[in-house]
Order: sequence, then structure tokens, then C-alpha cells
Amino acid sequence: MARQGLSRALVTASWLAGAVGAGRVGAGLRVLDASWYPPKERNARQEFKERHIPGASFFDIEECRDKSSPYDFMLPSESHFADYVGGLGVSNDTHVVVYDGDEVGTFYAPRAWWMFRAFGHKEVSVLNGGFKNWVKEGYPVTAEVTQPTPAVFKARLNRALVKTFEEMVQNVSSLKFQVVDSRPEGRFRGTELDQGLESGHIPGAVNIPFHSFLSETGHEKSIEEIQEIFREKKVDLSKPLTATCRKGVTACQIALAAFLCGKRDVSVYDGSWSEWFHRAPPHYKVSELKRSK
Repeated sequence: MARQGLSRALVTASWLAGAVGAGRVGAGLRVLDASWYPPKERNARQEFKERHIPGASFFDIEECRDKSSPYDFMLPSESHFADYVGGLGVSNDTHVVVYDGDEVGTFYAPRAWWMFRAFGHKEVSVLNGGFKNWVKEGYPVTAEVTQPTPAVFKARLNRALVKTFEEMVQNVSSLKFQVVDSRPEGRFRGTELDQGLESGHIPGAVNIPFHSFLSETGHEKSIEEIQEIFREKKVDLSKPLTATCRKGVTACQIALAAFLCGKRDVSVYDGSWSEWFHRAPPHYKVSELKRSK
């Protein structure tokens, strides 16, 4: 497998199908289904058991997180992540391809992609278009669950890719880095509830809803289109940038989009609005709804 293939943030369905067909899924290439859905809507693990890409394993974001945190999906410890992905057959030399089954094309896969990168793993890619387009394009699926041979993975957290609440608070006044919020406009502005929470945004943040980077088919837009989106929002990719959202998931779409443009150092505010809402002082929560009262 060419090194160029290992360094790409995206792989196509045709490329992955070729690798699957050639029997390359194994110690050198692992495919992970990182799907997650609200429990009352869909069951990601059950859907995986019924249908998935041949040779894939299920990456359970509910298991690979900091369960002691009051906030959803916070990064686990280095040892937790290492043990978990090692159990999926991933070593430090493995090329990892992640995907999910969301109807938009890609939703949770970029979160898994970013997690691997945050723990020092560079050979990780997102399946462009996700499982939705894999099926649409007629590539094979299976209900057969393979048991990967456990591997040893050594994780080292790259703290430059993660922002804490304290760092976000300091940045409100210091403006050391740009902040892009990937939630829908209504939630960013504070005019609609954010999954039960009052909504709004961090002072100084710019809003680019994550779906802005996806085409109608669910594939990533071209690099030129992505660059134009950032330019229109006056986001300078030559300067420090942190992404945020509701719970640190779609923020990773911002990190992925910037990565495709050559910016590989976008950090993610892991606690995002879930943490900010509960911990930040009232004047640090910008909401149009509050101003209109």
C-alpha cells in the first residue's frame, strides 16, 4: 500500500472496496464503524451486527470515553484509549479507516478520526461519503462479525489538539485563537433549544454549520469550496483555530475540513457547549433570545 494512501484524511469507497476485495483488512488496515445515534431513534451496534463493511469492527464511542465526566463523549485517558483500540486490532502501524451510517453521509466518523489523531496516530482516514454511499454505490456488506487479533497501541495525547474550559475562558479576552462553532445557526444564535439546553455561543465565535462542508450526496466538498467557506466567514487558516459544537462531535468536521486544506493543527474544545453552558458565567453566553426579552 502506497504511503500516499496512508497519509490521506479521506479515502474513497472505491479505494476501500479494492482493499477489502484484495484481503488487505487485517493488522495493516483496520476498518471501524463509529456510528452513534440517539437511543430512541436507531441502535448503532445492532445495525452494525446486521450490516457493515466486510472486515470492519465496531468502534463504540460510548465505551471509548471518559465515563467519569458529566459531559458526553469526553476523551478517555491515554491508557483507556490504547487498551480499547488495541482490542480492535489497531497498533501504531495500522492504517485506520473510520465511517458511520448517518443519513447526512458523515457525522461521528470525524470524531473518531480526531480522537486517533489526538492520541498521536497519523495513519487514520475517513471514508468519504460514509456507509450510506458505500451501500448506494453497490459495494459489499456483511453480517459476519470478525474478531480482530488484539494489538499493542501506545497512546500519547497531543494536548495541542485539545482545548480545555480554562483555555477557552482565557481566550475570550486574549483572542489567541479563532473559534468556529459547527452547530446549526439557530442554536448558535440562541433562538432554538440545543438538545434540551438553552442555546447560544461563546463570545467571539464564528458559526459554520458542519453540513456546510458536505455535498448533497454526503461527500466532502472540494478543497476549493471548503477554502471559500472559510474565507466567506473570515476564518484565517494561517492562524490558530479551535472548533466547538454541542458535545465535541461535529466540531471535528471543522478540524477535518481544515485538515483537507493543509491545516493540521486545529484543536477541538472537547467539552463544547455542554460544558460551557454549565460552567461559564452568564455574560460569556451570547444569545439573541436573551437580548430580545
